[in-house]
Amino acid sequence: MLFTRSQLFIACALTSTLLISACSKENSAQKPDALTASAPATGEASTLNERNTQQRLVSTLEKNFKTANINAKILAIKKTEVPNLFWVSLEGMGSVYATSDGQYIIQGDVIHLGEKQLRNVSESLQAGENKKHLATLKTEDLIVYPAQGGKAKHVIYVFTDSSCPYCHKLHEHLAEINAKGIEVRYIAWPRGEQFMPTMQAIWCSQDRKAAFDQAAQGLPVASAECKNPVRDQYQLGLNMGVNGTPAIYNVEGVYLGGYMTPDEIIKHLEK
Repeated sequence: MLFTRSQLFIACALTSTLLISACSKENSAQKPDALTASAPATGEASTLNERNTQQRLVSTLEKNFKTANINAKILAIKKTEVPNLFWVSLEGMGSVYATSDGQYIIQGDVIHLGEKQLRNVSESLQAGENKKHLATLKTEDLIVYPAQGGKAKHVIYVFTDSSCPYCHKLHEHLAEINAKGIEVRYIAWPRGEQFMPTMQAIWCSQDRKAAFDQAAQGLPVASAECKNPVRDQYQLGLNMGVNGTPAIYNVEGVYLGGYMTPDEIIKHLEK
């Protein structure tokens, strides 16, 4: 996380805390979620004036990050529907909001009121970035469970960890999920450095599915070394704001939730 809970500065009218069933990211000495680099952002402004405004904001944020000893790499920055509030995608952590003067950042959800249903302001912005991240994945680098019958009505991506109880619970329902026409693609996301070796061993196994089943039952997986994508997939999860497992996304990059029953998953997909 960028800040401890006591350091969070809440500067929006309303934030929403969503309760999900998931295994949280374990603390580790390495703290891999720290921001580590600094680079200009790419914007999607429609006018020169907006582009200039965004570039000034990038410069101010980078300056303020440096002053606070935060080496933050800004991946993207976009204007939101909220006056003077921008959405900022950062490497190695979830997105944040920034005021137009670059003096305040907000961690959390900004919720739009006035309609029958509450709407998360950043959902579509974050989903767009997530879709780009997911598009970089190769199926041969994942553990794929095809839909029953071979033709998928839906595809979901699941960040998973073999040590996570809620991942085990979801894994037990895979056959039922596949029977609903859903293809499941597992992405490696060890919740701490101590779980990295097991996930790498699974991904280096000749039969990844059998190895994951074995690890999920608490049985040791034979150590194997190979060139594997586990750390890259972990970093990708950080860039998408993943902070626990399971974390389920559709192909459009929309976060569906943590642990859900097969019926809940299909309900979200068909929503």
